[in-house]
Amino acid sequence: MSRNASLSNGKGFVFTGWHMIGVLVLFFGTIISVNVYMAYNAVTSWSGLVAQNTYVASQQFNGKAAEARALAASGVVGTLLIDGSDIRFEISHPDDGLVAADELVLAFKRPVGEHQDFELDLVPVSKGVFTTQHEVLPGEWIVDASATRDGKRILHQVERISVRR
Repeated sequence: MSRNASLSNGKGFVFTGWHMIGVLVLFFGTIISVNVYMAYNAVTSWSGLVAQNTYVASQQFNGKAAEARALAASGVVGTLLIDGSDIRFEISHPDDGLVAADELVLAFKRPVGEHQDFELDLVPVSKGVFTTQHEVLPGEWIVDASATRDGKRILHQVERISVRR
């Protein structure tokens, strides 16, 4: 039997180094593509919250969710205005206008890290209007507003803002 005859009886496909490179590029390309997609989603989506004790936070979740539903049903909303170092917050109801409150606390939190977080007690200047002065650094912030009247919370609103200069 000749050498050519034995080769023609074998398979026609030969796995070469180029095929191996293609397999490696497809395999690692898929992994890298998925990682880039997940990293993009992690950076551009909600960052979550940091809980000091996750067990305690899980035990309090249902009560906080019920309070949030009740506050949302009341229709009371807040509007935050930042102009330089002037901070103004208005508490209102769509039907009744400005809503009186005894105190208002704004907690400014960075989405990642805690070293720049701060809390402000705003001063009431008229019914439903609170102001203070504090320099807010540029960037992304999560602002947690909590207002009380007669010792009972009437507003709890959390919003993500972007401060530009």
